[in-house]
Amino acid sequence: MLHFVSKNHLTVCVAFLLVFLGGVYFYQGDQIGFKSFCPEKNGDKNEDKNSWRITELIMEKGLKYAKPSIMKGRTDVNPVTNWNVPLVWEGTFDPVVIDSIYKRMDPRIAVIVFAVGKYTRFLKGFLESGEKHFLVDFKLTYYIFTDHVDEVPKVDQGMGRKITILPVPSATRWQDVVLGRMKYATIAIDQQIRNQSDYIFMMDIDSLFHGRVGAESLSRMSAVLHRGYYKDETRGNFPYERRPKSQAYIPMDEGDYYYTAAVWGGYLEDMYKLVRYCYEQSEIDSKNNIEAVWQEESHLNKYLLHNKPTKVLSPEYLWSDYDQKPEEIKVVRISQLVKNYAEVRPNGGH
Repeated sequence: MLHFVSKNHLTVCVAFLLVFLGGVYFYQGDQIGFKSFCPEKNGDKNEDKNSWRITELIMEKGLKYAKPSIMKGRTDVNPVTNWNVPLVWEGTFDPVVIDSIYKRMDPRIAVIVFAVGKYTRFLKGFLESGEKHFLVDFKLTYYIFTDHVDEVPKVDQGMGRKITILPVPSATRWQDVVLGRMKYATIAIDQQIRNQSDYIFMMDIDSLFHGRVGAESLSRMSAVLHRGYYKDETRGNFPYERRPKSQAYIPMDEGDYYYTAAVWGGYLEDMYKLVRYCYEQSEIDSKNNIEAVWQEESHLNKYLLHNKPTKVLSPEYLWSDYDQKPEEIKVVRISQLVKNYAEVRPNGGH
């Protein structure tokens, strides 16, 4: 039996009608709310009813694209993980098709970057190249955490795209900047970003976009293979944290891949869990007088070992200007810049 508190009998009738239409409107004071019975609207019972989720994969009518083949494709690389999720390389998707599908879903994308100290010099190139290549025509907000607000450049942006500046303290160690990303991102998601975005990318500011990065990068949790270790077949060669005292500890005989912490993304709430996890685990380490060997990247790899990503992106999504491009890397989408670490890092790169 449903009971409705309304201002008149007409409201009651309308409310009953809406039950049959798939939801219930209700009054709370002078405000009107809506509760949908549809799973794609309500999501998990523990999540906000308005949280964004991938729904039906609907494509616009009349879209022209190449016919897919079940007999041809990439044979030089593995396009799927052993837990059966996509491992994304150039040639494993049609950008016209996948962008068309996801644009209909209209997600709001957040990009979190930290530009602290001398790293503000990389903002202009990152933002300008991002506007040319990164999720073009999607709603997107760059959340720039910086201790030099006046050095954030103005760049031309597409419709539905903007910059939000969030001040953070300066640091005397680059390791503190790295670990601080998890702390300040956790706070910002809690206080602001959760109400403004559906999907989050964490990215390093000292990089440029060189090629298209589109909806093929979107999933509940997308991780990127580290360019230095993606060919390594021996788990023991991965630079995991190997000291049992650290919360990031991974034994020598465990592990899937080694992921970079310079690019990763996912649904807002899933990213929040991961960011908060890295922050809390690093705080435990700090109390135990230990710092994971690669700071938040070590904690990220520990989390993703037990909470598998729903999509793995190839090193195309973070290469480096330091390295030659091998044959299997058909396109470099994002690349880290060559720089003098001793000059740009607050503690001289040590």
